[in-house]
Amino acid sequence: MAKGQIRVESENIFPIIKKFLYSDHEIFLRELISNAVDATQKVKTLASKGEVKGELGELRIDIKLDKENKTITIADRGIGMTAEEVDKYLNQVAFSSAEEFLEKYKDANIIGHFGLGFYSGFMVSDRVDVITKSYKDEPATFWTCDGNPEFEIREAEKAERGTDIVLHINAESEEFLEEERIKNILNKFCRFLPVPIFFKDEQINNPEPIWIKKPSELTDEDYRKFYNELYPYSETPLFWIHLNVDYPFNLTGVLYFPKIKQSYEIQKDKIQLYSNQVFVTDEVKDIVPEFLMLLHGVIDSPDIPLNVSRSYLQGDPNVRKINAYITKKVADKLEEIFKKDRTAFEEKWENIGLFVKYGMMTEDKFLDKADKFFVMQDAGDDKKYYTLEEYKSQTEALQKNKDNKYIILYTTDPVHQDAYIKAAQAKGYKIVRFETIVDAAFINHMEMKWNDVSFTRVDADITDNLIDKNDAAESVLSQEETDKLKELFKLDIPEITANVEVKGLSPDTAPVVATRPEMMRRMKDMGAAGGPMTAFYANMPDEITLTVNGNHPIFQHILKNTDTTMQQNQVRNLADLALLSQGLLKGKSLTDFISRSVEMMK
Repeated sequence: MAKGQIRVESENIFPIIKKFLYSDHEIFLRELISNAVDATQKVKTLASKGEVKGELGELRIDIKLDKENKTITIADRGIGMTAEEVDKYLNQVAFSSAEEFLEKYKDANIIGHFGLGFYSGFMVSDRVDVITKSYKDEPATFWTCDGNPEFEIREAEKAERGTDIVLHINAESEEFLEEERIKNILNKFCRFLPVPIFFKDEQINNPEPIWIKKPSELTDEDYRKFYNELYPYSETPLFWIHLNVDYPFNLTGVLYFPKIKQSYEIQKDKIQLYSNQVFVTDEVKDIVPEFLMLLHGVIDSPDIPLNVSRSYLQGDPNVRKINAYITKKVADKLEEIFKKDRTAFEEKWENIGLFVKYGMMTEDKFLDKADKFFVMQDAGDDKKYYTLEEYKSQTEALQKNKDNKYIILYTTDPVHQDAYIKAAQAKGYKIVRFETIVDAAFINHMEMKWNDVSFTRVDADITDNLIDKNDAAESVLSQEETDKLKELFKLDIPEITANVEVKGLSPDTAPVVATRPEMMRRMKDMGAAGGPMTAFYANMPDEITLTVNGNHPIFQHILKNTDTTMQQNQVRNLADLALLSQGLLKGKSLTDFISRSVEMMK
């Protein structure tokens, strides 16, 4: 038996410090199993090159829990170590055997490049024992250390090639002696490792997940089954994108488009990041573009280290390239679906429109491509879809304003805004739907990006004014009658600032139309959405314009009425009906309107 001190190279002190800055001690199991996988992959590589003779036997990793003796054992049948290698790799902290092996066998599939993962076991252990036997014809070796620089090493008895690491769990870490705790860790970090892993005599992993296979080898059912494996009980995804690139970076994976119909169903952090099939994190916002955080699936890149940090992700050039690549792949896939089967694309729009709009707002490169497949649904009964260019073509004659801009008329609530929609359609206008949580921001953003387009909500003004062409409206009323109507409509409306105008509209148009100025309404909407910069707008009183249609015959009757009280009640009811159409008649005002209407019918 020999004794000695573990040698720490001074230039490796900082990597050691970083290595142990784990937020969760459970990482120890991932690190040690990753090392066991490496050892197994090494022996396979050597065997393929003829450097390991004979049968390899069953290559597997076993996790053994002994609650009574307070130990966890990670056992592999990999390459093993000689006494000299134990001294070299365990006693000299941060000397990476994986790095050395990779240099010699560049095509080997090795997870760890660090040489420090082994020492993570000391975070949860009073003592760590290693019993290992090399594939070389040399005796087995026993090594033990209690977390101090001193260690013991001696010859041992071990029949089979491979390494057993025995962790003697300390009092502070006894949670890891619970079977369910270990199962959860294995399921989180090791479910797709490339070597079979057994716990309680059950294999807990799928060594060949679909992302390591070629798309030509897979069926649609394979992709659906894998999605169900990742997200049990979830609805079948709309479609998926298989990622596979080996230059200028290595990346594989599958991204799924889930069904998202309602804004409250949105869940981020559903994409899992792996490095050589080892789980790293599900916080991938620096790798995946922000707008694609709504996707589900997996990304695997050996170019991203296991001990990934936010600062690393933000500064690494490969990460930026991966981000750009994923953006392009998603845009290409959406364009492909649109061109190949537009009907199927439109049927999915309710679910994928959120992704597309979010991407168009946040990624200019995506916007350039998305202009070709972004669609807007008509608010009419035929529910037809238009691309931006199609909408422009359809509205060229009627929906250009005095500045030669196309006016996109839209509705946020086809039911409540039905009267306004019908009035606009009667003039030949095309109204499209913008009803999702991102649409207010999308409209503001696109007005800055699309120089020849302006958006106007269908109830933002009277129909005659929706397209500003400087047309003068003629009224049948005299100036005296006009002034009289304006005076009658000076109403005290709680929490609402009302501006009154009298115009000569079509006699078929409603007698009074309530509209909310487009920009003021947008500010109110942004304020309601929250945020310290916009909260001020949410508390501002509602501002409306009451447009009195002087050409409606009802006003000839009202103006001739000599009963002042009746005249005032009629005017107030007409105003209330207009407010009701905008959802602005509430509480006491609504109660008064009902009572007044009943009284007038007596």
